[in-house]
Parts: sequence; C-alpha cells; structure tokens
Amino acid sequence: MERKNFITLVLMMIVVVVMAGLVSAQQDDIVRVTFSWPTQIDPAIGSDYSSSVAITNLYDTLVYPVSGGKVIPHLAEDWEISNDGLTYLFNLKRGVKFHSGNELKATDVKYSFERLMTIGEGFAYIFEGKVDYVEVIDDYTVKFKLKNPFGPFLSALVRLYIVDQETVTAHVQDTGEYGDNGDYGKNWLNTNDAGTGAYQVKDFSVGSYLLTEKFDDYFAEIAAKAPKYFKMIGTTDSVTVRTLMKRQELEISDQWQTLETFNTLENMDGIELYKNPDGGQLYLMINTKIPPTDDIHVRKALAYAFDYQVVTEQIYPGTKQACGPVSRVVPGWTEVFQYNKDLEKAQAELRKSKYYQELDQYTITLGTNSDVPDLEKISLMLMADGKKIGLKMEIERLPWMKIIDSVSRVETTPHLLSIWVNPHYAEAGSVLKSKYHSSNTGSWEQSEWLQNEELDQLIEQAIATVDQEKRMELYAQAQEKVVELCPSIFIYDNVERHAYQASYIKWPQVENYVSVMGYNFDMRFVEIFPEQKRK
Repeated sequence: MERKNFITLVLMMIVVVVMAGLVSAQQDDIVRVTFSWPTQIDPAIGSDYSSSVAITNLYDTLVYPVSGGKVIPHLAEDWEISNDGLTYLFNLKRGVKFHSGNELKATDVKYSFERLMTIGEGFAYIFEGKVDYVEVIDDYTVKFKLKNPFGPFLSALVRLYIVDQETVTAHVQDTGEYGDNGDYGKNWLNTNDAGTGAYQVKDFSVGSYLLTEKFDDYFAEIAAKAPKYFKMIGTTDSVTVRTLMKRQELEISDQWQTLETFNTLENMDGIELYKNPDGGQLYLMINTKIPPTDDIHVRKALAYAFDYQVVTEQIYPGTKQACGPVSRVVPGWTEVFQYNKDLEKAQAELRKSKYYQELDQYTITLGTNSDVPDLEKISLMLMADGKKIGLKMEIERLPWMKIIDSVSRVETTPHLLSIWVNPHYAEAGSVLKSKYHSSNTGSWEQSEWLQNEELDQLIEQAIATVDQEKRMELYAQAQEKVVELCPSIFIYDNVERHAYQASYIKWPQVENYVSVMGYNFDMRFVEIFPEQKRK
C-alpha cells in the first residue's frame, strides 16, 4: 500500500512538473495585446477594431492587402476580370485546410458571401447591392457576377472572410431568423471559429480575453519565430497596462493610452513606441436628426468653436488637423475646406440658426468613450468653448458596448460622439461609404444619421466607376459635399500608437504599415525571442 502511495505521489509530481513546463512554455511563447472590449469573432458580425484584429488572425480572404493600397493573391492564386468589369473569376489555391481539417473549396466561398449578406451585419454594407450572384464553377473556381461595375471590388475583398461551410452548418441551431439556415451558426461562431487562419480559438472568455493558438497546417507564409499563442486582453486601464509591460507580461499595449502613459512606457527598458498614420480619423460625429444639431448653423458653430490646435499639439501631439472627412494617406483624398477655431464666426453661425432665441432650452450631450481618458479632455475643452458662445453642454461617459447600443437608434444617439474610424479597404470610397452612406446609418461608424440622397448617389457613382482617375474625381466631389453638410467635426488624421517590447519581439508592420484596420496585427509575421527578456 505504501509502495502504491509512493508511486502515485511520484506520478503526481511528474504531472505537476510537466504542466508547469507547459504553462512556462506558453508564457514564453505568447504575444499579449490589450484592446478596448468587447470583441466579435464571427466574420459576418464583427467590424470594429478589436474584432477586425481577431478575425484577421482566425480567417483568410481571397486577396491580401499590402502597403500602397494594393492587394496580392491569398486564398485565390489568381483571377480574371471581364472587359466590362462585371465578372470576376477566381482560381483557388489547392490543399488549403480549415482548422477542422476540411479542404477549402469554391462552395465555401459562395456560402461565406451569402451568409454575410443574409445576416447583413459586419462588413456586409461594403458589398450591399453590388453582387448579383456567386457561382461555383468547380471545386477550385468561383465566379462573382456584379450587378454594376464596382471599381474597388478587389480591394474590398479583404473584408470577405471565408468560413468552413461544413463546420458551420454542423453547428446551426434550427431555431433562428434565417429560415432553412436557422441561426446560420451565429451562436456557435460567437465563441468558436471555422477559419483557415494562422491562428485558431483556444479559449474565449467573451467578457475579458481571447486566446488563440497557432495553426500548424497553415497554407501561407508564417515567420519562423511566430508566437505559438496570441492573446487579446480586454482592458485599457493604464495602471494595468503599465504594470504588465514592466513585468514583461504584456507585449503590446492598446492604442488608447494617454500621452502621459505612453511617455512612461517609452522610458522603460526595452520598450519602444510604434507610430504610424493608419488612414483613420478622429471624428466628432454630430446627430443631424435631433434639435438643435439638426440645424446646419449649429453644426457649423460647433466646428468653428473647436480648438483643433490644442488637440494636435497637446492632447495628441504628432498628429495633423484633418482636412475633410478622409485622411491624407488614403488614396482618393482631396484637399477641401478646413474649419479653424474662430468664436466670432461660431457666434455668427448661431445667430443664423432657427434655435437662436431658445438655445437655453437645449443641453447638447457630448458622448465619450469611458475606456479612452483623452477623449474626455476633448469634450471638456469643447464644453468650455461652447459655453462662451451660449451653448449648454454636458458629458455622457459611455463604455464601448453602450456606445454601440445607443447609436442604433436616433433618439438615443448623443448630439456629439467622438470615435475613430479607419478605412476597411485602401480607398476613400471605403471611408465615405461607412461614414456617410445611408446604408450604414446607425452603426458605430456613423452616428450622424445624415441620410442625404444626393451624397448617397455621389458615393455610389464613385465606387461604381472602374476608371481609377475618374473614380478619384468623384471621391473629391463627395468629400466636398460632406464638408458642405457639416455632419461631423473632422479633428485629426490619426497616428496609431502602441508601446511594444522591442527587446524581444520583432514587429515588421512597424515599418511595412498596411492602412486596413486589423491587418497590422497579423501575428503570423510577428516574431518573439523570449531568451532576450530581462532576467
């Protein structure tokens, strides 16, 4: 009996040692990044920053974005385009495996597109009304037939993520809103993946973190020292970030830290700052459907009352004041009228407003993301200057989840809301469509509720134009129209910042930046060298 107890004890000790080794290995071979939460990993649902990062690592697309606004073959090895620009024929790479072990086929591409468009969330708006049908020619050939020419169609395909049809349909719940497709696998894909990506879901605690593990059978390039694990952590708390970075228990910070926190992190041993213009902008979106901001003169007064210089020099130094609704680094940007702080012009605009005699009856709400402290500084600044011209304002602090919910209805959308928006493909049409086309109204990217038919037609005409030079001219006209309507305050062209452990991780996207949200966190290109950590 004593011998059995001894053997049992020895076996238990061996198990403990082995498990400790596994935990240690995981801690050494992992890249951890903080994000503003929540995160949606279903590629037919997610579209915000953290969701784009997660989906990009779990799934693949027919084409892949590279610097300069171009795309290269990815799941598709090549393609043919008809002379009229309406038919795209893609030849798929053979032998690509989903995480289930199933091979990628043309039927998966067709299913993924139809699922995205039927659900109608996430990036579906990019393709809405553009594609007539998708046809499977054979196992490795798929055809997209467009209703009308769509100039940036290839670029837009970086947002069509391909799912494993067999795996998804095996997890469909019969009770759902999509007829024979039940819930279309939404419940299962909320916490699981069905992709071909370089990483696969290992553990997802929806309220706090996503842990992914490298997929050994990945079909494309993957760095020799790419991390075995990639963990997305749902916090932007500055004390937590500083502590974890100092302990080398966090490899990359979120971009929402204050200037003071970034300065502190940069002064730590082995930590550097990643700084890149990401094609995005910080907007103060103005609700154009509720009083008094439904009046264009009130909106223009707010634009003149805003202190752009303080923001770009003190709160977010190193950025440039935006010139219109599209960032300067995005192909198709054009120079348009810029507002500058001028309280006399602001008061002159207010005097033209139909609400001028009753402004004291309205309190303008300034919605701000409570996860990002510097946004409150911007709201406080505008509130102080608004008071000088006779506007009553109050700050409404909202967590990200609450923001997403509140902007879905015009009556619950704040008068002003500060949010960053990035292009989903590298052309001005992406920003114009997501920010100002009526089809995307009431989303986190567009709380203006503008719904302007003339602008909609301009945007549609632009993205339907195959000739690039003409398309850029139409983008310019659309930008001028947006400025004329003043639905937003265009604050600055964003410079994305992250503190990262440069002493033991190699992050090539620091130099080779891609201006499509999420792709700069494609972990298959990142390398980790745990032996170079501080002892």
